[in-house]
Amino acid sequence: MKQFASLLAAALLGSVVTLSAYQWFNKNQQQQNVKIEHVSGVPSAQVAYRINEKGEAVALDFTGTAEKVTKAVVHIRSSQNSNSIARERDANDPFQFFFGPNGPMERGPSQSSGSGVIINADGYIVTNNHVVKDADILEVTFNDNKTLKAEVIGTDPDTDLAVIKVNQKDLPFLSFVDSDKSRVGEWVLAVGNPFNLNSTVTAGIISAKGRNINIINSNNPATRNGQQPNSAIESFIQTDAAINPGNSGGALVNLDGGLLGINTAIASPTGSYSGYGFAVPSNIVSKIVEDLLAFGTVQRGWLGVEVRSIDSDLAKEENLSLNEGAYINGFGDAEDRSAAKDAGIKPGDVIVKIDEAPIKSSTALIEYIGRKRPGDKITMTIDRKGKTLVLPVTLKNRKGNVETIKRETKDAISSLGVDLEDVDSKVLRKLDLENGVQVKSLERGKIEKYTDMRAGFIITRIDNITVKSAKEAINILSKKKVGDLITFEGVYPDYPREYIYALRM
Repeated sequence: MKQFASLLAAALLGSVVTLSAYQWFNKNQQQQNVKIEHVSGVPSAQVAYRINEKGEAVALDFTGTAEKVTKAVVHIRSSQNSNSIARERDANDPFQFFFGPNGPMERGPSQSSGSGVIINADGYIVTNNHVVKDADILEVTFNDNKTLKAEVIGTDPDTDLAVIKVNQKDLPFLSFVDSDKSRVGEWVLAVGNPFNLNSTVTAGIISAKGRNINIINSNNPATRNGQQPNSAIESFIQTDAAINPGNSGGALVNLDGGLLGINTAIASPTGSYSGYGFAVPSNIVSKIVEDLLAFGTVQRGWLGVEVRSIDSDLAKEENLSLNEGAYINGFGDAEDRSAAKDAGIKPGDVIVKIDEAPIKSSTALIEYIGRKRPGDKITMTIDRKGKTLVLPVTLKNRKGNVETIKRETKDAISSLGVDLEDVDSKVLRKLDLENGVQVKSLERGKIEKYTDMRAGFIITRIDNITVKSAKEAINILSKKKVGDLITFEGVYPDYPREYIYALRM
């Protein structure tokens, strides 16, 4: 019995060993036969489709559009030259005439960057005004890394747009498309140079139209303090395509590569992309560009009214039966120049349509009028206490006529932004001065931009030439040319030490 049990155990053990060996050998053979396949090209499967202009369903693909558009979007670098600031003068040190007691302390050159869109094969580029504002040097870098100097052709702070030009021909460019025909939910691409990362493309959809975010001219102290009306035209295309600092002036395009807008701003608590970007619609851009090229300045139609968008509070307050439209508050200080008043429009009227375009808000009204020029004729449909009226209106300019506005040319004095006046002889004697002219006020100009000079400063010398009257000072300054160095010596009445300010024209 014991012998039988031993034989059975040996048989079982042999079977186990045999089975294990077979399984190991088979598994090893399977591992040796495993193949890793490589296929050429890219996957062709598409997970989304769109409807093209012919009504056909086509695969959603950004590659062709991106390749086309990036060639026409440039990187813009703007620089401001360094300029000396004020110094206390030590008469025993002749070097302090320019450098002051602590050596050559200067403001370093200021630099900023943004994007631009080539809109013409001859080198015309549209960008944001805030990208090129106050720039002394503009450099444009193309998609192939070639860099050229550029000049400013014209700017429009009210739309934050500018046109610059490089001396180059046969450039790739983008064509404008009708931004009015764009729709919420439509796919768009934003192309620019965020954070100096050239030729960056992001995708998203149009999430809203006609947005007013009160950002243009918001940094103007006079506007913030109510000293002048905010004349900005804001009717942005809102998109969730990622837009960051450096995208300013770049392109917002549809999937056919048509220019829908110029990227201008972001809504962000951090200063970087947080979900929404805003672009100036192409229909506004094209009008501004045409005016700047033809006239050197924007020819803007003007209605001469104060308006509000209708909301539930206003409708209840004014007993209105409408929920949309532009409500006429009045004419403000423009009553004697108002094109609307001349046409018979009254306070309390609600503008509901201009020509064939529905007007649902004050933003829509401002945008539509902003595309027009003085002298243009429009037809306004208004609601007056439930009664519909159709009135023809001839738009004016802000001066109250229909003439073309000419571009202002600044002379040397106005470019400095200084208003000078003679100093009373009693003040001079009190300060132990024999001569001088006083800075009555400083406006936006090169003195305010490049120096720390304050109103009240008494100038005793200009370029080491004694000045005894405002007339003499103006005569010296009027002879200055671009690039000339100017030095102002003088004192402040409340701090009678001599200061020197230096800058270049």
